[in-house]
Amino acid sequence: MEDITCLRPHDSPAETARNATSPGRSSPCCMLCRTFIRPLVTHLRYRSPPPPPLPTLKSASPRFILTIAQPKPRYCYATMAPKEGAPSLEMSPPPEFFASRNKIFDKRKAEYDEWVAKQPREPIQVQMPNGSSKDGTSWETTPAAIAREISKSLFERTVIARVDGEELWDLERPLEKSCKLELLDFEHPEGKKVFWHSSAHILGEAAERRFGCSLCIGPPVEDGFYYEMALPDQAPVTIADHKPIKQIAEKAIKEKQPFERLTLTKEDLLEMFAYNKYKQHIIKDKIPDGTSTTVYRCGPLIDLCRGPHVPHTGRIKAFEVMKNSASYFLGDAKNDSLQRIYGVSFPDKKALDEHKHMLEEAAKRDHRKIGQEQELFFFHQMSPGSAFFLPHGMIIYNALHSFIREEYWKRQYQEVNSPNMYNSALWKQSGHWQHYKDDMFTFEVEKEQWALKPMNCPGHCLLFGHRERSYRELPMRIADFGVLHRNEASGALSGLTRVRRFMQDDTHIFCMESQVEQEIKGLFDFLQAVYGLFGFTFRMKLSTMPENHLGDPATWKRAEDQLSKALEDFKAETGTKWELNPGDGAFYGPKIDITISDALRREHQCATIQLDFQLPQQFNLEYRTEEQAQQKQPAQGDQAPESKAADSDPKAEEKLAIRSAPPHEPDSSAVKKEEGHYRRELTPGCARPVMIHRAIYGSFERFIAILTEHFGGKWPFWLSPRQIMIVPVMQGVNDFVLDLQAKFRQERMHVDVDLSGNTMQKKIRTAQLQQYNFIFVVGAQEKEKGSVNIRNRDIPETQKMGELIPVDEAIRRMCRLRDERKLDSNLSAFASEASA
Repeated sequence: MEDITCLRPHDSPAETARNATSPGRSSPCCMLCRTFIRPLVTHLRYRSPPPPPLPTLKSASPRFILTIAQPKPRYCYATMAPKEGAPSLEMSPPPEFFASRNKIFDKRKAEYDEWVAKQPREPIQVQMPNGSSKDGTSWETTPAAIAREISKSLFERTVIARVDGEELWDLERPLEKSCKLELLDFEHPEGKKVFWHSSAHILGEAAERRFGCSLCIGPPVEDGFYYEMALPDQAPVTIADHKPIKQIAEKAIKEKQPFERLTLTKEDLLEMFAYNKYKQHIIKDKIPDGTSTTVYRCGPLIDLCRGPHVPHTGRIKAFEVMKNSASYFLGDAKNDSLQRIYGVSFPDKKALDEHKHMLEEAAKRDHRKIGQEQELFFFHQMSPGSAFFLPHGMIIYNALHSFIREEYWKRQYQEVNSPNMYNSALWKQSGHWQHYKDDMFTFEVEKEQWALKPMNCPGHCLLFGHRERSYRELPMRIADFGVLHRNEASGALSGLTRVRRFMQDDTHIFCMESQVEQEIKGLFDFLQAVYGLFGFTFRMKLSTMPENHLGDPATWKRAEDQLSKALEDFKAETGTKWELNPGDGAFYGPKIDITISDALRREHQCATIQLDFQLPQQFNLEYRTEEQAQQKQPAQGDQAPESKAADSDPKAEEKLAIRSAPPHEPDSSAVKKEEGHYRRELTPGCARPVMIHRAIYGSFERFIAILTEHFGGKWPFWLSPRQIMIVPVMQGVNDFVLDLQAKFRQERMHVDVDLSGNTMQKKIRTAQLQQYNFIFVVGAQEKEKGSVNIRNRDIPETQKMGELIPVDEAIRRMCRLRDERKLDSNLSAFASEASA
């Protein structure tokens, strides 16, 4: 359809100015637009009831001419009509499932509102973080009302509430009883997650209104949110769709659509989402029969969602569609191919602009780009998710390895090496087979199931339990740099950050319960030593018992209390704050997740500290207590632990055999089978150790990716694969240059020489682009004086003419710079020693 444009071609300049400055003045043109053109455009776009027919204009004056024209400047509303052949912004009529969903929602919402109205209204006390208390009424008082009471600005910047330190709560949802209340804004991690989750729903609404698609999932992610969907006839989303989707989203934002929460039964959900096979699968798979879950509505969108959400869509002040890609339903390549649209949003436009700038900088620092440019690593389709580290990449890898090994020596860790694959019986005994099997590479050997290890902890349990242990051996700190494999979906693989083959700085500490607090404090000190070296700041989060867990709640509570105490002590000493993350612990114990912040203020979770009371029970681990040892002082010289046990207990040999044997079903009445595991009672005089899982780098691969982007490829000298480039000014100094290279290499420095036929300036520029820490420019003067002219990458003043330093002094300073692992490359800091 062509644009219907109402023009006033014969207006004089004076008349035009008069009309522009008289907004209340009504002209025949404006009356025509309001009365006839607008209804006509609305009908053509949205198929609304037809407008009345246009009357014949009874005017002898040709001042007002109705024309059918190509797009012109927007003089009036009529110019908003779409072009001929161009798709409408939204589907017209809207998808049929809008009405059917709303019908069910409205019916159940009316029943719920009626039920709420019948609930008893009782006085409640709401405790605020500052210690103050607010009076309220159950089923009436909302967090929003309390925020407004404190201040309007507080309410406007509050995204979500948290009740009793655990449950996130919609601001407009009435409180049901007395509680502790926190008001979280966008800067809080939970607030940001909710803000982006709500934005994902707006994106989902826009996609449904434009495509009539079947939505799948729409979660918040690290830097925004996305929604997955299946378009009719498997059509793809294109870049051309980004702008219309954003326009529809912004329209929804302007409407300030409220987010409405409702609990529905599984039966209602199956009826509500009968049109969507993906939602049907999720409902049938994730929601047990006879139970309920929540949905949220904003505008025409209704979606499965635990929530909570912002009060209304108007809270999203800045919204942007970032990109689109293909994906698979549930991340499985065997399932349907879907379309995924990514977005990001903020409470104000300035924050969005800053985010876009950060993304531009992040793209320059992308570890995959730098890894290729600096020849650090690559991947090949013959082994997806497994990095090939090239010589320069291995220099970084080995430097990190050496550093952590030195720290192990200082902190009395013992390094071991354990097998790469185990019989499935081991994983069944540990519980990983039941909880983690889908993420493991499994295969058959001699008609038995085996698996490559995805973690070291079960193997370390075998190591601890292979012989009798004494309290004197505790704490036992075991480090293992073994290769691990995890069966990540191909669609989830991403550079070094998500791989299938990797190595961790993995350690396990076996200790007495009385030693836990001291060990945790030692780990906090370890964290500071490592992360401080790279210039990272970090924060900590305590994750507590999840729904799917091993062990009794009392044991979990004891473990959580010990970690909380250690965190509080560390906070008192250093001021480092920590947060509670309810229900997100590992299935075998609570954990402390440590998040680091890089140069772009992005957060990465690398380190973890996990307290485990469960695996020692699963593997029947025990140690002789101090009391037992005092009762059994040997009459003669020391014997092997196995011999002493056999002498004191006739059945000890049998028990040791049970403990040491591979985890196949043993033929012993002393061991009972429980849920696929083989447990036996503690030996008299023995106790169970506590097991602490700990990693600081996490995986070497991911940590190298983080460091690459943190430093932007400008490696500190001690990590750098390109430390020194020597540039000869003339051929006559080549022999001196090669001698220089040999001397520095003798001190184990990475030194290259450019003997190409390029000009000196080109050689220097090439070395600068390759991020060499130092460039030595060597000519006749340097050869004569036995000195080097040093250009320092990190000091701009040295780029034209560097500092002239004797060779021996340069070697001494650079050895100090490397050995002390300094972040900056200022050699002047080491000059005072020589002068002294």
